[in-house]
Amino acid sequence: MILFDCGEATQKQIMEAEISPMKIDDIYITHLHGDHILGLPGIIQSLAFRGRTRPLNIYGPVGIEETINHIINLGYSTIGYDIVVHSIEEDEELIYEQSDFKINAKLMNHTVPNYAYKIEEIRQPKFIKSKALELGVPEGPLFGNLQRGQEVEVNGKIIKPEQVLGPPREGVKLIFSGDTQPNEHMIGFAKNCDVLIHEATFSEELRDKAIENGHSTAKDAAKIAKEACVEKLILTHLSNRYTNSDVLVNEAKELFENTVYAKDFMQVIIENKKPVKITKN
Repeated sequence: MILFDCGEATQKQIMEAEISPMKIDDIYITHLHGDHILGLPGIIQSLAFRGRTRPLNIYGPVGIEETINHIINLGYSTIGYDIVVHSIEEDEELIYEQSDFKINAKLMNHTVPNYAYKIEEIRQPKFIKSKALELGVPEGPLFGNLQRGQEVEVNGKIIKPEQVLGPPREGVKLIFSGDTQPNEHMIGFAKNCDVLIHEATFSEELRDKAIENGHSTAKDAAKIAKEACVEKLILTHLSNRYTNSDVLVNEAKELFENTVYAKDFMQVIIENKKPVKITKN
């Protein structure tokens, strides 16, 4: 389970959603403004109270390590588990990868260093059983080895994975922007993604204020979504001057129809509908 940013009421929202914070493996912090990190002290200490023993990974921009050290030493508390802090220093960086997904960070444009995160599914090429049988590979464990990218030997003949696997397959991609002004970097970073979660703090009538404070308008986010050819745009970070998000959603929909504003406890199911793409090595 992954948590992106950790504002003041995060623990309350987690409990309302009936999710156990003990299941959180990693926390990704976009930037170090208070509204994105002030929930960290509570969660870190609550996990200790609950008896957590496995490590907690926390990723964030330069300064995150110092922030976590302050939290650990805040008040009289004992943290009985390891907190592994990963400080991101590059403009773009692959910060996590396992067999079925990876996470990249990309520096955006805010008043302080802010990283957007991209979660990208890793889909293995399709295993073509008929080709394997034609090459004399018997059904059984050798099929699995080839699917995992391992060469196998059959009657003294080496069978390579590329002989029985289809073309590369593109996986689901989701972007979480954090706080940022609109910028060209996001267009490339979010190209053809399935879901773009992008901040839209203000409407166009407050564009000057958005620029002054390093934020985007709803129209800015819609332009990014359109130029990046994303499937769905989810707007976040609503200024408290608005009683509801309708004005921003309507503004964004003028440019990008498949837009919604994030609501508490919203669940979004992302289905991979991408066609198989044939590429040359």
